Amino acid sequence: MGFRDKLSEKGKQWWRYTRIFMLVLVAVSLALLLFLIFADYSEGSRTGYVTKISHKGYVFKTYEGELNFGFFGGSIAQGQPSENLWRFSVTNRKVATEVEDASKLGQKVTLYYKQKYVKITLRGETEYLVYKIEAHANAPLAEPPKLPPGQSK
Repeated sequence: MGFRDKLSEKGKQWWRYTRIFMLVLVAVSLALLLFLIFADYSEGSRTGYVTKISHKGYVFKTYEGELNFGFFGGSIAQGQPSENLWRFSVTNRKVATEVEDASKLGQKVTLYYKQKYVKITLRGETEYLVYKIEAHANAPLAEPPKLPPGQSK
């Protein structure tokens, strides 16, 4: 066996290992991509008033909204309200229509969502995807927080 034959054999062996490595790399990348698309980080619900719902996007149109919790959690003495808006995305047109109707009527709603590991532009601008809405009939507006005795505005 000459030098050329040995070199040719080593080259074939190197390409075999390179192809195996590339196939494993593609399989792992595909598995990671599918995991990020379909796996849920958490699932839950939030209750409040829908203040905004819009259908937006350049190529991939999605429904984006904001839910106002209606609570004050900041320090009253310092006059700093807490952040009480929650941004969400809706992928289902029927659910988006229900959210829009509740927003127009000013109804208190509970939105059920699934939180994804990462934000995917195809599904919305947030990682929170609302899949169900429950409207509350005649829910009263949240009362402002009461000041301690002896304090005035």
